[in-house]
Amino acid sequence: MEMSKYLIDTFNYNSYANKKVLEKVMQLKDKEPAMRFMNHLVNCQYRWMARITHDPKESKMSWWDPTYSIDNWIIEWDKSIKLWIDYLSEKTDDEISQFVTYTGTDGGQWSAKPQDIALQLNYHSIHHRAQIQTIIRQQGLEPDFVDYIGTVYKKLS
Repeated sequence: MEMSKYLIDTFNYNSYANKKVLEKVMQLKDKEPAMRFMNHLVNCQYRWMARITHDPKESKMSWWDPTYSIDNWIIEWDKSIKLWIDYLSEKTDDEISQFVTYTGTDGGQWSAKPQDIALQLNYHSIHHRAQIQTIIRQQGLEPDFVDYIGTVYKKLS
């Protein structure tokens, strides 16, 4: 499988799983702790894209802000995912495996491969989704099953 296709598939899976988790978050009495992580995931996708495209506004972007209302979250999530899917769709596997430079939060110059940044974003999403699932359980609700295997397995009998 091509790396770009794998990454797009992974972004699509994370989008499905995060939207499923959001449905449960909407039922929480105290939504703020879960929404803080949900907003963080959107902002990370925006900020990493700004880094690799050398957007001059990137240094002013936060990993945690802005915060989005629960009603606006899906709109922002879809926009941030679309940026990455469009980027990966336009690049060859060779292009996404080449180092790009960006300015880190420390002001230093850093480099990473876009494919590794995309992997980081997806793994980061899984990490925070697990934290959100814990918040859901702590507030007395049963988290939904959102494991990747649940999107690909088929019952035969």
